[in-house]
Amino acid sequence: MLKVILPDGAAKEFEQSVTVLDVARSIGTSLGKATVAGILSVDGETDDQGNPLSRTVSADTTLPESGTVSLRLITKKDQEALDILRHSTAHIMARAVMRLFPNVQLAFGPTVENGFYYDFLLDESITEEGFKAIEAEMAKIIKADEPFERIEMSRDKAIELLASMGQTLKVDHLKTGLAENDVVSFYRQGEFLDLCRGPHIVSPKIIGAFKVMSVAGAYWKGDVNNVQLQRLYGTAFFDKKELDAYITRMEEAKKRDHRVLGKRHELFMVDPAVGSGLVVWLPKGAIIRHELETFLYKELIKRKYQPVYSPVICRVELFETSGHYPYYADSQFPPMVLDDGDRYLLRPMNCPLHVMVYNSRPRSYRDLPLRIAEFGNVHRFEQSGELSGLTRVRGFTQDDAHIFCTEDQVEDEFRQCIDMTLMVLRTMGFEDYEVRLSFRDWKSDKYVGDPENWKKAQAALEKVCRSMNLPKLDIVEGEAAFYGPKADFIVRDCIGRKWQLGTVQLDYNLPSPQRFNLEYVGADNKPHQPVMIHRAPFGSFERFTGILTEHFAAAFPLWLAPEQVRVLTVSEKFNDYAQKVEQKFLDAGLRASADLRSEKIGAKVREGRLDLVPYLCVVGANEEEAGTVSVRSRRDGELGTKPVDELIAALKREIEEKRI
Repeated sequence: MLKVILPDGAAKEFEQSVTVLDVARSIGTSLGKATVAGILSVDGETDDQGNPLSRTVSADTTLPESGTVSLRLITKKDQEALDILRHSTAHIMARAVMRLFPNVQLAFGPTVENGFYYDFLLDESITEEGFKAIEAEMAKIIKADEPFERIEMSRDKAIELLASMGQTLKVDHLKTGLAENDVVSFYRQGEFLDLCRGPHIVSPKIIGAFKVMSVAGAYWKGDVNNVQLQRLYGTAFFDKKELDAYITRMEEAKKRDHRVLGKRHELFMVDPAVGSGLVVWLPKGAIIRHELETFLYKELIKRKYQPVYSPVICRVELFETSGHYPYYADSQFPPMVLDDGDRYLLRPMNCPLHVMVYNSRPRSYRDLPLRIAEFGNVHRFEQSGELSGLTRVRGFTQDDAHIFCTEDQVEDEFRQCIDMTLMVLRTMGFEDYEVRLSFRDWKSDKYVGDPENWKKAQAALEKVCRSMNLPKLDIVEGEAAFYGPKADFIVRDCIGRKWQLGTVQLDYNLPSPQRFNLEYVGADNKPHQPVMIHRAPFGSFERFTGILTEHFAAAFPLWLAPEQVRVLTVSEKFNDYAQKVEQKFLDAGLRASADLRSEKIGAKVREGRLDLVPYLCVVGANEEEAGTVSVRSRRDGELGTKPVDELIAALKREIEEKRI
């Protein structure tokens, strides 16, 4: 007799052998049709730490004939189901490529956000012109509806099999990446066989829609010293309407690409002569960054932060003490070795320098919490293939702060950090967000510090977040920083894309005796170790500005717009009046200009709209006589004629309120 425990605690018993799909059908016909896979835990099966062992299995997996199992059904509405569908479609795409091209070597084909990719080593180049042929072959494979068959064998036998097939990349992976696995699994579909742990969909026909999206270069296992591959991207959905909606979003995203808009509106530049991934802010982009800095700086002062400045280059030993070096060695610029042997490093993060600020004099419990803030420049050596405009760079400025507090103050300080981050997101118009708590994976050895401190830190974070009734809270194990757990804010922009923005991290490690040995004198006149909180609501000014550019499609709200008002003349006769109006705007602190060219007014208005200037003010004979301007709003259209002082007052209110 088999007993199946469902997530709601209900139990079902079966006397005969059943599959995951059988269990779903026994509950309801519609559930059976919607079930794609299941998450299975067999009573008595545990991992190395004694925790219950669960695994994701395909819907046709046969359950044990007796005993007790726990089962959660994965249906089409679950993200896990879409990932499984897409992974299966990646196999189908690889099968189609192998049919169309000779001598194809397979690499990896994982799912990624919004789709999947597969890496291939082949003699011919895959081009966009060939996508339709690949899609046609994929359609034939799906129509044939051949099932995915799981096959397990010893690693040695798998090496022999793949070598006979000429799949040398897979053989390399078996010998290196899977060297500790005695048994490995394959999935077969028709003539196609691939090394894969699965699971897969039962019937390819449930793939409602798919599309080959793009092709790019890649390296075997991401190492530039390895062979170069061709990476073919695709996506798949259960329903064609979902694919159509996704393609529409992608088309809109192309229009909003901050790299294109940044060039068109002269916000920033990245020039190879300066260096890859090193941003030069052009005047208009510099205004946006300055406004963001000013906004945040004022908020920091209100919240009793103390600003500091620290050097962008310092001794390597500082980062060895913190543990960042050599932990981040691959993503740091190489140290500079001086003639006397001293080693210096372009700082990849600000935290150790703020620790030194704390340590600059003895501290008492009366000094805490000590909130140190800096718009700190840092440099990281990102791989050239990963660089992208403002969102992935090698030099950037973090809106960084570190809070040193007592253990009793942790919850309140963490709550205030979250509150500040939420305020920033609301101000920028990001109302749709979720919070991800990244905790330690207890099976991993990458984390440092006392496990008891980790437990305290994680409990404090979760308690604070739950008490604030955040709209969506996810806990992810294994994503914590090496020194402590963190809360990341994931926002959804106006076309539905997700971005990771602000972060708040709790750290018992850097202040510890094993690191910087920070202390304060408590009320008991004895030394105590403070707790450290890392927080950055923007993350970096570069990435945040890139995301804002795409969110607003470069049509920035008035308070952020590089040019807020443009005065347009209907003829050159009114240039003197236009310049007087322009000066009144400038004297009022508005960013204004005057278009005094001899162009027709229609052309000037069109250009102002293309330049996304929030307010265009047309002046002619009537306006000069009355001391007014004719106002056109980018958002609201024609606003009619207004006295200049009245318009200035209205614009200053809009700026003060930071209207979106």
